[in-house]
Amino acid sequence: MRKKHLRGIMILGMTISMAFSPISASAALLKTGTRGSQVQKIQMALKNLGYFDYNEATGYFGKITAKSVRLFQIENGLEVDGIVGENTWNALKEQIDMDELLEKYALEQNGALDWFSEVQYIWPRNANANVTDVETGITFQLKRTFGTNHADVEPLTKQDSMSIKSIWGGWSWERRAVVVEVDGMLLAGSMTAMPHAGVDNAPAIKVVNNRSGNYGRGQNLDLVKNNGVNGHMDIHFKNSRTHGTNVEQASHQNMVKKASKYIAKIN
Repeated sequence: MRKKHLRGIMILGMTISMAFSPISASAALLKTGTRGSQVQKIQMALKNLGYFDYNEATGYFGKITAKSVRLFQIENGLEVDGIVGENTWNALKEQIDMDELLEKYALEQNGALDWFSEVQYIWPRNANANVTDVETGITFQLKRTFGTNHADVEPLTKQDSMSIKSIWGGWSWERRAVVVEVDGMLLAGSMTAMPHAGVDNAPAIKVVNNRSGNYGRGQNLDLVKNNGVNGHMDIHFKNSRTHGTNVEQASHQNMVKKASKYIAKIN
């Protein structure tokens, strides 16, 4: 699965590194049998508009792409030939913000997957992950223990906790871009390193007093014991939200984008 995932990142990463350029009347038409980045761009645009129903932009102009082009041409009053020439290309550009489309696909294909529809299932509760800080390159291990609007995580060992403290310079709410590796998949995330809502030397889930981070009395959200941490920390992903206020924070989303760009670079 890792090879397949990384291959997809590499293919679309190459596509996204190229800006959309207009197809001139003198340029070769895009038609059945054509391959390359321009075909991928057409497929991404058609997919976004609901005409291209294959699961990925392959870069090969086959029967599925030709059919999609014909459907687009029919509904937009164009010559129906299944070929992308200047008129069809311009009609696509009128309906799609190409720069925005490229950014969207860049994020999706470089690990910035939606928390609610994808990441929470890729990284389920009680599953471990290798996490790498983008700036320092330091890697440590975490277990996802709680969390619904984002991932609540805990270091596996005291050594992992020490690594985290070395990166943040102590416990901190600072947002940092991280890459989370789960079963070979690379996920773009934003992590804070402030343990909260738990007591390490008390039973998990039980109601306790004096939870870390000034959380007071409540359920002990500390599942991993003897790891040098009282409570859990947070990792946000694309479109994730805070638990208390149910808000999507721009500061976290900016770090997710940073992590996505890092994944594109290393692959």
